[in-house]
Amino acid sequence: MPASRRNAPRATGASAGESGRPGVPVPAPKPAPAPKPAPKAATSTDDRNVPAPLPSADPELFGMSLDELAHRWARSMESAPIGAEAMRGADHRAQAMGVLGASLMENAGCAVAAAVKALAILTARWEKGPILVLCGPGNNGGDGFVAARYLSRQGAKVVAVLVGTEGRPVGKDAVRNWDRLEAEDHVERIHTPVARDVTILGQGIEKAAVVVDALLGTGVQGPLRDPIRSAVELIGRARRAGIPILAVDTPTAVDLTSGDLSDPVVNAHVTVTFHKPKAGLLARRGSAMAGRVLVAPIGIPQEADRG
Repeated sequence: MPASRRNAPRATGASAGESGRPGVPVPAPKPAPAPKPAPKAATSTDDRNVPAPLPSADPELFGMSLDELAHRWARSMESAPIGAEAMRGADHRAQAMGVLGASLMENAGCAVAAAVKALAILTARWEKGPILVLCGPGNNGGDGFVAARYLSRQGAKVVAVLVGTEGRPVGKDAVRNWDRLEAEDHVERIHTPVARDVTILGQGIEKAAVVVDALLGTGVQGPLRDPIRSAVELIGRARRAGIPILAVDTPTAVDLTSGDLSDPVVNAHVTVTFHKPKAGLLARRGSAMAGRVLVAPIGIPQEADRG
């Protein structure tokens, strides 16, 4: 049976491992051209009842605002929430049914990239500086590598950082997507194995257009260790400098089931999670750290939820 792409080894205080709403305001945008018309209100007969195209097959995705992405993914957004264990089970069963882990990662990363572009445009920061994508060594980081590739092909300058003691990601899909970035003209790849490297990376963080947290998904317990800890602290510095923060699946150190927080924790303006809403991001503490939450479909069939 194939292993779940989200079922990475649990990080018990480790440096590496592995997943709108009011409350955390997005930085105020500068004056910008008149916004696009708001998406139409949903009715019982509109496309809310029709599955949205998967992100990597959606030709309109990168022209959408955050509101339009939420409308596009309304069916996923309105699903019943699940926890981390249920998500790992659905992921595992989907792959047992023949869905490729590489396809799940491709759709997840594409969805993240579309939301990053929409957030950058909303805050008048698109093409105003590099997009910094901080990636852990597992599948959460793999989603970040895919997002970096899509953003590069949208014309953005991207700095993709592998944050971990080893020089290669864990898992064949994450490795493949890390390697693919070498051929991207607008992507700079950096490895930060120790805290000092993260500190050097953070010099001039205020020049970043957006910072993406793709460090850790599920499986975090206890205080974080370096270099992940230093990367989370760098994200906190970026937020205090007014840089928009987008988290992949969950803000690092927020439990997807309970909403409990480890230390330190990422406080995001926008979080893109996958397949279904997560109970932890609806809990009081988790919601405060997640900001606005979008739920993107990634190709897990409904049958995979029946475990």
